[in-house]
Amino acid sequence: MEPMISAKQLFTLPDSLHEFRDFFVPEVEPWKWVTQIKGALKSFESYNTKETAEGAPLKITGPVYIHPSVQLPHFGTIAGPCWIGPNCELRPGVFIRGNVIAGANCLLGNSCEFKNALLMDDVQVAHFNYVGDSIMGNHSHLGAGAVLSNFRIDGQHIPIDLEDDTRISSEMRKLGSMLGENAQLGCNAVAQPGSIIGKNAVVLTGVVHKGFLASDTWNCG
Repeated sequence: MEPMISAKQLFTLPDSLHEFRDFFVPEVEPWKWVTQIKGALKSFESYNTKETAEGAPLKITGPVYIHPSVQLPHFGTIAGPCWIGPNCELRPGVFIRGNVIAGANCLLGNSCEFKNALLMDDVQVAHFNYVGDSIMGNHSHLGAGAVLSNFRIDGQHIPIDLEDDTRISSEMRKLGSMLGENAQLGCNAVAQPGSIIGKNAVVLTGVVHKGFLASDTWNCG
C-alpha cells in the first residue's frame, strides 16, 4: 500500500551516498529514513579515523569516516558513528554528536550541532544551527540561527501533519524535520518537531513553522 506521503516526493538519495542506498527506500514515509541512519552507519566497514588525544583542538572519537577532500576546522568535536562525504567543509566549533551522514559538498558550519541526521548533497548549514533527527534534501539550506527542533516539551510522540490536514502519529519521541530538495529556512526560523517542508519551499526569517508546507510555497508567518 502506497503511503500518504513518500520520501521520493521530497528527495532523491544522491550518488555520493550509494553506500547506504539499501537503507533509504524511496517508497516509504520520509520520517522512516530517520530511523535508518544508525543502521546504515553500522553497516559501513571502512572507517578511517582514530581517536584523537585528549585535549586535541579537533576531537574525534568513535568510528568516523572523513573523505580526504574534506576541509577540517582547527577545533570542534566529531563523535562517531559519522560519515562525511567528498568536498564537505566543517567550520570551527562544529559539534557532531553521532549518527550523522553528510553527502558531497555540504557545509557544516561554525557552532552548529548535528545529531542523528542525514544531509544529502550541497546542503548548507552555516551558522549557529541545530539539526537533530532530521533529513535535509539536496541543496537545502538553513539561515543563521535556524533550528530543526526534535522534541515536544511534553515528551509525547510527535504527530505528522499532512497536506490534506490529516494528522498521524510518527510513533517517535525524537523527530526533527524533513526538508525537501532546495527547501530553505531563513535566519532564526524554527521548524517544530515533525515538520515536512516541500521541495523549493521557504520558511521566512524568524517564523516558527509547524506541520506541512507544500512544495514551491512560502511560510511568511
